[in-house]
Amino acid sequence: MQIEFVLLILSILFFASILAGKAGSRFGVPALLLFLGVGMLFGSDGLGIRFDNIKLAHMIGTVALSAILFSGGLDTKIEDIKPVLGPGVTLATLGVLLTAVITGLILYLLIDPRLGLGVMGCLLLASTMSSTDSASVFSILRGKGLHLKHNLRPTLELESGANDPMAYVLTTTFITLVLQGGEPHYGNALLVLLLQLLIGAVAGWCFGKGLVWIINRINMDNQALYPILVLSGCFFVFAATYYLHGNSYLAVYVAGLVVGNSRFVHKRSTRSFFDGVSWIAQLSMFLTLGLLVNPSELREVWVPGLIISLVMIFVSRPLAVFVSLSPFRSYTFRDRLLVSWVGLRGAVPIIFAILCRASDVPHSDVMFNIVFLCTLVSLVVQGTTLPLVSRWLGVSETPKAKRQGPSQDFDIDFPEEIKSAITEATVTEKMLTLGTRMMDFRLPEKTLVIMVKRGDNYFVPTGKTLLHVGDRLMLLSDNQAELECALEAFGIAPQSAVKANVSKP
Repeated sequence: MQIEFVLLILSILFFASILAGKAGSRFGVPALLLFLGVGMLFGSDGLGIRFDNIKLAHMIGTVALSAILFSGGLDTKIEDIKPVLGPGVTLATLGVLLTAVITGLILYLLIDPRLGLGVMGCLLLASTMSSTDSASVFSILRGKGLHLKHNLRPTLELESGANDPMAYVLTTTFITLVLQGGEPHYGNALLVLLLQLLIGAVAGWCFGKGLVWIINRINMDNQALYPILVLSGCFFVFAATYYLHGNSYLAVYVAGLVVGNSRFVHKRSTRSFFDGVSWIAQLSMFLTLGLLVNPSELREVWVPGLIISLVMIFVSRPLAVFVSLSPFRSYTFRDRLLVSWVGLRGAVPIIFAILCRASDVPHSDVMFNIVFLCTLVSLVVQGTTLPLVSRWLGVSETPKAKRQGPSQDFDIDFPEEIKSAITEATVTEKMLTLGTRMMDFRLPEKTLVIMVKRGDNYFVPTGKTLLHVGDRLMLLSDNQAELECALEAFGIAPQSAVKANVSKP
């Protein structure tokens, strides 16, 4: 095909996915589900685009997942996950193992006579779906702006970011057992798992520290290259850890944590860059996976796929969560129910299913279709109802003050260590009743108006500056609560951007 035709098709696919995601957000539909839908619509059973390159799909998924995990770590604060480190790691290891074993055994007892996978094949299929998907969890929790009580959000994000290594080791172990036959060597498998996790964690920490050191000392003239440097470091961490025989998924997440919680130049622009990279990665990954599946083939597995989905949602995931969190008394019964419900499947299980196909595992086509169907069910049933379930369980809360993202009119970059809040406000007629000069505008202590925008012009005000209705003020304050009260008294709706809290779109 001509490159112009390829670019035309890709641009149409991306436009359609973005528009579908924008429209779906109004109705509470996860954007990732719509990305999959657009891929299926344009696929061989839809508009006729035929895509069956398993190796290319696996490569796209791996690259995209490494960027998503790094971005998730970059945006996670260590002080937020410290209180949930124990339960998060337990869910990411023991929880994944229990989910795989319980699901695999139920699958073998209930529906394996129809599929003919055998006990190892059932455990392999369950292992591919044993971890919660980081892309889905990050996208739904942050995209919907859910505010959860009792440190539930950092618990869920830590689990989803750190549980892929366990699922990967389980998947590769059972692939080997299915292909070679014979009895499993549990001791060797456990040793390999621990070794890969240890090497991955150490490599991620060391490479993350090294990347921060390089960023702060390279001193490039072109500031736009700093985010590219960090992206290159992300892929280097993933690849280098693989050759060190460690777990690359864990390493890239830990490296993102280290970089995101360190001081380095152009940090805000780097985070904004990775916000975009993360969304492009999610869109590309889910769009590719949607193109790869043939919806007509899903009809053959919809019964076993639906049964497995219900088993995972209502049996194996809740059992694994309640057992894993049993030592941690701070989690209430309702908290554990919500954690059980956020067992979101997404691209990771499909990528692991692609790995089975690439390894020529028997019945891998059937496994892929079942995993894909289970992912669709999870996103539809759990993803769309998460806000409703959290409110029903009483574990969600309304934020006290709605903080908006980066400044609209004043794009000022302060170091993250500065805890002062930047606030934008528009001058109203009510505010000018006390006087038209800046000195007449009474502000709380430790609050300054540091810039004014009038039309297309910007200037630094003084006490004698005359204010006009419609002027945009940029205020810097250490007393944000009193400032907002003062502005509301004048009929001004503040727009705040706290530099220490940069969230994903």
